[in-house]
Amino acid sequence: MRAILHSEWYKLRKSKMIPLILTGPMIGLIIGLSVGFEDDFDVNKWYIALLSMNLTYALLFLPLISGIFASLICRYEHQAGGWKQLLALPVTRGRVFVAKYILIMLLIMAMQLLYLCSIYAVGMIKGYTDPFPMEIVWKSIFGGWVATFPLVALQLWMSVMFKSFAAPFAVNVIFTLPAIIVANSEQFGPYYPWVQPFFMMNIGGSTEEVFFVPWEQLVTVVGGSFMLFFIGGYLYFQRKAV
Repeated sequence: MRAILHSEWYKLRKSKMIPLILTGPMIGLIIGLSVGFEDDFDVNKWYIALLSMNLTYALLFLPLISGIFASLICRYEHQAGGWKQLLALPVTRGRVFVAKYILIMLLIMAMQLLYLCSIYAVGMIKGYTDPFPMEIVWKSIFGGWVATFPLVALQLWMSVMFKSFAAPFAVNVIFTLPAIIVANSEQFGPYYPWVQPFFMMNIGGSTEEVFFVPWEQLVTVVGGSFMLFFIGGYLYFQRKAV
């Protein structure tokens, strides 16, 4: 598994991943710096910055960039019989799929940590004197990462299925754009994979929960959809003709 992860990382390094990882945090930084509010608000200023930054970052950029990661990690295999060359090596299909998934999740974690730095930079530049809500921010950062588990599994499934780089990206864009509308729906919002990162990063939820969503929703919706998409993609890859 370590050798497969090293190989996948080497291929991604050639895909200029650093600018992609920095895109979301930089957008969040710009949005945070542009937010203005009255000084007499009796609210921790960090909360206002975090809410405004999460609205765009979690709803749009996090799902879109995770989809790009999934497409890039399968791009080489879709070119010139890459799947045959890879699977001709002494590796199993299951380990290849798991390695690609793990690497995408590590990239997203790196992006989330950089986003945390962006949040802190906004406060330092604006001179916030309120205490930094470390617990709230960490729940937002880590919760957003956990919420991408099912989404990345679905995006990787689509990336393995489609040979074209543009096809899974187009599907991802089509389902990401309505997320703003779906997020306002109590009936469909919690079950929509592209909205789950926003719900898990939204500090408007109960701060007494493990994250910002009820534990039952975390287990049933996030955990259940992760198992569905991951197992579906895993089985599809096992049967995929190369």
